[in-house]
Amino acid sequence: MKQKADVVIIGAGLTGLTLAFYLKKAGKKVLILEKENRTGGVMRTIHKDGFTFETGPNSGSMGSAEMAELFEDLGDAVELEVANEQSKQRWVMKNGQWHSLPSGLWMGLTTPLFSFYDKIRILGEPLRKKGINPHETVAQMVERRLGKSYLDYAVNPFVSGIYAGDPSQLVTKYALPKLYRLEQNYGSFIGGAIKNAKTKTERDKKATRQVFSAKGGKQNLIDALTKAVGDANILLGINEINITKEDLYSIILREHSIEAETVVSTTGAHSLAQLFPFVEKKLMQDIQQLRYAKVVQAVVGFKQWKGKALTAFGGLIPERENKDILGILFPSALFSGRAPEGGALMTFFMGGIKRPDIIKMSDNEIKAIVKRELKESLQCEATPDLLEITRYQEAIAQYDASSKERLEAISKIEKQYPGLILAGNIRDGIGMSDRVKQARTIASAIVG
Repeated sequence: MKQKADVVIIGAGLTGLTLAFYLKKAGKKVLILEKENRTGGVMRTIHKDGFTFETGPNSGSMGSAEMAELFEDLGDAVELEVANEQSKQRWVMKNGQWHSLPSGLWMGLTTPLFSFYDKIRILGEPLRKKGINPHETVAQMVERRLGKSYLDYAVNPFVSGIYAGDPSQLVTKYALPKLYRLEQNYGSFIGGAIKNAKTKTERDKKATRQVFSAKGGKQNLIDALTKAVGDANILLGINEINITKEDLYSIILREHSIEAETVVSTTGAHSLAQLFPFVEKKLMQDIQQLRYAKVVQAVVGFKQWKGKALTAFGGLIPERENKDILGILFPSALFSGRAPEGGALMTFFMGGIKRPDIIKMSDNEIKAIVKRELKESLQCEATPDLLEITRYQEAIAQYDASSKERLEAISKIEKQYPGLILAGNIRDGIGMSDRVKQARTIASAIVG
């Protein structure tokens, strides 16, 4: 059987579904090909024993107007849920004790997280010269502008929480582009943030940076997108795809073939060479240099919680604390209905770029780490009512020094093969808001 489509999208994760949603709204004939037997990629909400928990990203940050607008455009099909006000705190551990990450100048000057020298030095941050190295790492930039203690007890745990990565390897220009632009455009983090706030449009203000989910779990966002795109426009369980390029792109499946003017891949870096065998190998190798952090997630639930009061977003563990976990998220403190009344739900994250060995540990070894941290970090010796372990071999893309070659290769491929678009987490950021913004940008380019 032969069919035609304006756009074929490979991958039915958040990027692919959002792209298909907006292309369909614009009148394009769209077809998504997905290797799994469900949509959503790693995003999935599970209901078990009175608990509601997530696989993949547990929450998102409203970092783009496009993310807010997606909920608006889906209407009553899904409800946005913003995190509880009381959970705005972020805990950071120092010498085995939790401290709130400062959210203002006074807290920054009084917190025990940073050294006295760096607290005084930060007052001169707006006066320092901006960096001239476009490939400066996050660690180099932060130590240069703020000091070593800010790197150790603010940025190091922050990078662990976002990237499960190493700030001495991530390049600021690619990994934290907004921070990089603040210095380049305004010469200062502090001064730039103040000036940026004054120039925001009403649309810009939709990017509130608030932590969010979908009411009842992020699966409801995926289901709403899937329904809007339509089952007829999504083919699941597609494991073998053969793509060739002549006048149009020809996508050969086991049962039929599809012709399309545009093909968009949203898959990981390591799948691309097999998908597009006609592309020069050297260019694909530049993309495949992209490393992914290996992450273990342990979801822990208590029907009655008798440990430390969980009045925060979660707790981050700096590398200097020498623990086996990257951090702990408290979903039941963030969103409603995640645990039984009086109970608690938390998610432990382990592994990352610096501890890839943890993913090879047995379930019993991981459970032993969880039990120890429950006692030491959260003052709880009770046995959990729920403990679910998930391993992610390619969890989070690392935007390190290889990013320059990867992005140049993507640009060359797209110029050489008009209508071929390489998207997903190989570029444009790793967060949910980044994925939605990328999808909107691509949709506008195709339609326009």
